[in-house]
Order: sequence, then C-alpha cells, then structure tokens
Amino acid sequence: MNDIIYVGKHALTYSVTKHLHKNWELIYCTSGSGELVFSGKSFVYKEDTVAIIPPMCPHINKSDGGFTNIHTLISDAALNVADPVVISGLKNENLRNAFEGLFYYYSQGRSESGALLPIYSQLIVTMLEAMLSRDERYTDVVRQIVDEILKNYPDPNFDMNTCLQSYSFSTEYLKRIFKQEIGMTPRQFLTEKRLENAAKNLTIGSENMNISEIARMCGYTDPLYFSKLFKNKFGVSPKNYRQESSIPNKADSDSTKIFL
Repeated sequence: MNDIIYVGKHALTYSVTKHLHKNWELIYCTSGSGELVFSGKSFVYKEDTVAIIPPMCPHINKSDGGFTNIHTLISDAALNVADPVVISGLKNENLRNAFEGLFYYYSQGRSESGALLPIYSQLIVTMLEAMLSRDERYTDVVRQIVDEILKNYPDPNFDMNTCLQSYSFSTEYLKRIFKQEIGMTPRQFLTEKRLENAAKNLTIGSENMNISEIARMCGYTDPLYFSKLFKNKFGVSPKNYRQESSIPNKADSDSTKIFL
C-alpha cells in the first residue's frame, strides 16, 4: 500500500495532453497556476495546491502562464476519495518539503532510497488524509493563520501583526473571524501555545535549563514578562510550577518510569 511507482517534476509547462494512470496521481503545484480538466468538471489551481487524482480518471492539465509541479504515482493509496479532489489555500511547508524529499530520494536511486521512499509516501498520504478530514467549521484563512502560529510560535521574532498583514483581508476582519471560529484572538492563541509549550518544558526534558532559556525557547526574550504571563495562566510562577511538577507522586511513579 502507498508504494511509489514514479516521481517527477515539471519545469515550466503550459499543457499536458489528455491522459490517465492506472495508479493514484498526487500533484503538488510548486509555482504558477492552471486548470485540471476532467470529464464533466474542472478545477482551477495555483501555487501550493494539491490535486488527488484516483486511478483511471482521464484529465488535461493546461495553463496560460505556465506551472511547475512535483507529481507522483502511488499504488493503492489509502485515501478515502472516489473522485478527483483539489486542496487549495495551503500554507504548509511540511507537505511541500515531503514532496521535495520524495522527489530527491526517488531521483537518487541509492540503496537508502528504498527504505526512505515508503516513509515519505506514507507521510504525504497521512497528511492529505488529515486535510481531507479537517473540521469544515473553520475557513481556509483561519486554518492558514493557525498553521502559521503553530509553525512559528517558538520564534521570538514572530510578529502577529506582520503575519495578519500578509493576507489579502483587513487585519480587523481576520481578528474577528478568527475569534468567532477559534474562540480567542490570534494573539491570544499565540500566547496559549507559547505558555503550553513552556509548561511542558518545565515539567520534563529541560532540567538543566534555567527559566530565561525556557522563556526564549518558547518565544519570549523578556523572562519577567514571560513569568507574569505564565503566572496569570497557571496561577504560579514558572519556578514554583517546576518545583511542584517534580514532587514524586506514588500514583504516577510507574508511568513516569515507563516514559523515561
């Protein structure tokens, strides 16, 4: 299952004549835009769009300005779709990197490629499955903002206003729909993720790090400001939180030993 048959790259291309494949075809558009035409339907796509095409589906790929992509044929892909699907509005570097990695190791043809190709294939299919089953209550732009925050929250230089201004909507509109769908503003969501990560690091895995180092690792250059936010959320200072978390607990000592 998910066995790689072929992986290729299109340099700047304007049209691919009508064809079909006996296996699943997955296409990641790396630049440009175009249109995939199937029997009775068509999909417009652009950069960072993925097309999932089941076996034996004749299609044409055409573009006025040209496109580039990475495309792969996979046998028995574990994707729960019966008809072609296009997933647009992606801002997911992990998925793009997975396609790039798949092409790289397929092209190498070295001995290690045989072990790595199934891993990349499974990773791509699993990520696409998650995207296909994502909660439809959230709009594409809100999902994109969430992805940006999850990708960048450890970075002290990540600026929420700059992130919001990169979208083709007003900042106030984005804040409003984000709060409607997520239940908090983008900045509050960013703070939540940073403090949750800090709590995890204070609990386990960072015994040799001081509070300032943990603060910076979680996106804060000012340890006093970090401590204030942390205490507001958890009711205790980071130092006390660490001390309380390190107290042996007979009820969970066995599970802790297993974890370690």
